[in-house]
Amino acid sequence: MAQKYFVHPLAVVEENVEIGEGTRIWHFAHIRKGAKIGKNCNIGKDVYIDIGVEIGNNVKIQNGVSVYHGVKVEDDVFLGPHMTFTNDLYPRAFNEDWEVVPTLVKRGASIGAHATIVCGITIGEYAMIGAGAVVTKDVPPFGLVFGNPARLKGFVCYCGRRLEEKIGEDESVIIFKCSHCGREVKIKREDYERYLREKDL
Repeated sequence: MAQKYFVHPLAVVEENVEIGEGTRIWHFAHIRKGAKIGKNCNIGKDVYIDIGVEIGNNVKIQNGVSVYHGVKVEDDVFLGPHMTFTNDLYPRAFNEDWEVVPTLVKRGASIGAHATIVCGITIGEYAMIGAGAVVTKDVPPFGLVFGNPARLKGFVCYCGRRLEEKIGEDESVIIFKCSHCGREVKIKREDYERYLREKDL
């Protein structure tokens, strides 16, 4: 039976790894045992995917990214070149009793090049993390964060463009319309109020 995915001859794929149809794994990538990778993913050069990590469908992982044990990545996520995950809040070289602190990247989110994600947080659906950001707390759905430490500086559409035009609101949501693709996006009022607190920090 023909293999339905591509693994470069210079990649290392350990035992008991699940790889979905149409996925491509490029040279010098290392996929550890028990990892699950969905369909139509692109795993770039020098990527490391740790033991038991779950990667969804249609995920793009650019060169030099390490996805450590405890990280879960949902469908349609973009991980930019050399961005960094962590999984230990109290790192010491000599710790023997350390605990994995999980991180969740939800559907459609994008993380820019060289960003650092401190473990224990959730990055919401379709959020956008700016290049070089140091993310230390949860990012809401459609949230745009950047800086060190990263602050909520606005919201983006499904297409990734910044949302500027408010077209309605009620007690629970603010409704924006994207000037690029025309889609409407509902932002929770509590997330919008957080933006108003953080945008000028």
